[in-house]
Amino acid sequence: MVALGSLGIVTRLTLDLVPAFDVQQWVYEGLPHEALRRGFDEVMSAAYSVSLFTRWRSDRIDQVWLKQRVGAEGPRPAPEQWLGAALSDGARHPVPGMPPESCTPQSGVPGPWQARLPHFRLEHTPSSGDELQSEYFVAREDAAAAFDALHRVRERIAPHLQIGEIRSVAADDLWLSPACHRDSVAFHFTWLPDTAAVTTALRVIEDALSPFGARPHWGKLFTAGPESVRGLYEHYGRFGQLMATCDPTGKFRNDLVRRYFA
Repeated sequence: MVALGSLGIVTRLTLDLVPAFDVQQWVYEGLPHEALRRGFDEVMSAAYSVSLFTRWRSDRIDQVWLKQRVGAEGPRPAPEQWLGAALSDGARHPVPGMPPESCTPQSGVPGPWQARLPHFRLEHTPSSGDELQSEYFVAREDAAAAFDALHRVRERIAPHLQIGEIRSVAADDLWLSPACHRDSVAFHFTWLPDTAAVTTALRVIEDALSPFGARPHWGKLFTAGPESVRGLYEHYGRFGQLMATCDPTGKFRNDLVRRYFA
């Protein structure tokens, strides 16, 4: 529940489920940035789940992964061209040079949701394995402007990046969720394992995204201090009070929690 482990031990969980369903997955390559800018919502709403993978090195999105729910009419074919992007001629891995065998089946082959919605097969190492990660969430209406802001500083990001992912996230009501009370678009970064270089790149990203109230992912790398993060969450103070009530002696707090909720 995005409580950072600081409210105690979860002993009971209620799941809100939907009936199982099948998903088809396709990968398109070379989506022009202009097509994305003109129709950001169209692109991000094109399937049940949409992920844009970019190395921030050109004026095209490297890969677009479309995961479409299979309806009552059954599996459907995909067009060879879509908004200027071309349907891939085989399986792809989001990280250049990595073998696609670790990824979930593509090319429109239908399968159960749990074997298509993840990018990687459960029995394989996800992503590249040797990496650092960061992710920042902005309001969906700010996504195109945030994309342009990152594009302007791409030369300071790309040398340290394995791949970036852009995805949309529905609003929720969890106090410390980066998507709390706002439909969001997340800009994810899978970095080379160079902490010093990545730290410098993160400062560039956070400066570029500062006009948009970007919220960092709690479980990934960021450099924004408590003063900056505190202003991004409406219920930040209330959470601190709840934490003090549930765990008055600080048994479940670590150094990060102590720093950000002193």
